[in-house]
Amino acid sequence: MQAPQLRKALGELNGLRDLRIEFDFASSCIVKKALLIPEEADGLIKVTDGSHVYIVDAERVSWIEIG
Repeated sequence: MQAPQLRKALGELNGLRDLRIEFDFASSCIVKKALLIPEEADGLIKVTDGSHVYIVDAERVSWIEIG
């Protein structure tokens, strides 16, 4: 997946929905009440749950679930 595609898909996160990301190397990450952090100068895709910030490597993402 490319970074612009992932950022667009994660745009649906509103802080009320959970995010599950599956990576190519058979691992996953779940972020409860996820919120996409607006793009910053570093260009990284960042998601937060309010207490932690997760940096997502778009090229390693197999699929995502927003629920």
